[in-house]
Amino acid sequence: MITKDIAEELRPYGIGEKLRGLRLRKSMGLVQLGQHTGLSPAMLSKLERGRLFPTLPTLTRIAMVFSVGLDYFFTDERKRHVVAVVRKKDRMRFPEQPKVAGASYYFESLDFPATERKLNAYFAEFENVPEEKLRPHQHPSVEFIYLVSGSLEIRIGSVLYTLEAGDAIYFDAMVRHSYRNHGKGASAAIVVTVP
Repeated sequence: MITKDIAEELRPYGIGEKLRGLRLRKSMGLVQLGQHTGLSPAMLSKLERGRLFPTLPTLTRIAMVFSVGLDYFFTDERKRHVVAVVRKKDRMRFPEQPKVAGASYYFESLDFPATERKLNAYFAEFENVPEEKLRPHQHPSVEFIYLVSGSLEIRIGSVLYTLEAGDAIYFDAMVRHSYRNHGKGASAAIVVTVP
């Protein structure tokens, strides 16, 4: 029997919420999870709603279904930085490549204090450099760009795309690509990549 004091100590870990989140990410119902764990759907429902706290063997069975360790359930969310606020004054601006003159763009990370990121978000400013000086690159992910201001040319493989403020593009970043400010004024965008 779990005492009120023990329940209060366990509550901040949100074990039930974490269990529900894992199950929903896999689009799995309580009955289906019960089949995998040998636990009844009623018991699993009580665990998810925080009406019941699991024993370590029970939690281990559940963790094995989702390929997570027990530490996943006992990490204090407040220390995991699941919410990360980035103030403009705290961001640092970097060129596309360090120690290389004539960068075609500069970027600032918008999510650097977050841990366990599912994506990477950047604010990028693009320069108007001659096309022959562009350095195409590629990386194993997908990329999404929303152009906030200006005009931007993006070469993806051999195809050239032009974006105007308010336009967006999504593409496979494994294909070599480069960016260039296409207008006379500043060109800035929000760039999101998924590792």
